[in-house]
Amino acid sequence: MEDLRSTTVADDPVQRRDLILLERARSGDLDAFNDLVTCYQDMLFALIVRMVPDRDQASDCVQEAFFSAYRNLAGFRGGSVKSWLQRICVNAAMDMQRAKKRRPVQPYPELDDESWQPPAGKDADPVTTALTTERHRALNDALATITDDQRAAIVLFDIEGYDYAEIAEMTGVSLGTVKSRIHRGRLALRDRLAGRMELFRG
Repeated sequence: MEDLRSTTVADDPVQRRDLILLERARSGDLDAFNDLVTCYQDMLFALIVRMVPDRDQASDCVQEAFFSAYRNLAGFRGGSVKSWLQRICVNAAMDMQRAKKRRPVQPYPELDDESWQPPAGKDADPVTTALTTERHRALNDALATITDDQRAAIVLFDIEGYDYAEIAEMTGVSLGTVKSRIHRGRLALRDRLAGRMELFRG
């Protein structure tokens, strides 16, 4: 079996740990794969809940992504295990959204998700906090109306902070396609938010 640790990304201690766990999992060590799940399930959920407008569905999506990863351990060809898992999870989220595209649009995502709440320090201005929450609500509602591909690109680039190359790797498309989706998604969001732009001024 190929020694995955020989890849250059193993110079990073976290990536080296991931590669060791994945190599053990490929050899039949279920505990090693469960360790990978423990390492990344929260991070992947925080990512996917921004793409899937229901927390239970987002949780199901992450679980299905891990099942898919386990079934396809032999398909890992080196590189970052984290990026590999992200790509599987993002694709699972997009597949789920396509399967449900005929259902009514839901609020997106639920605002009780702490990752979407504005910071509330002891000196937080209630007016500013309310305005920030309203901005989130407006943006989330607009995100729910654009295409799945555009939404994924916008979330990954503008919210999660991934670069073009990372998004291309996760979604399995070219850099040009990523840039096009981001550009078109931003234009679509601008149109959706045209009547609420006062929230984003100042």
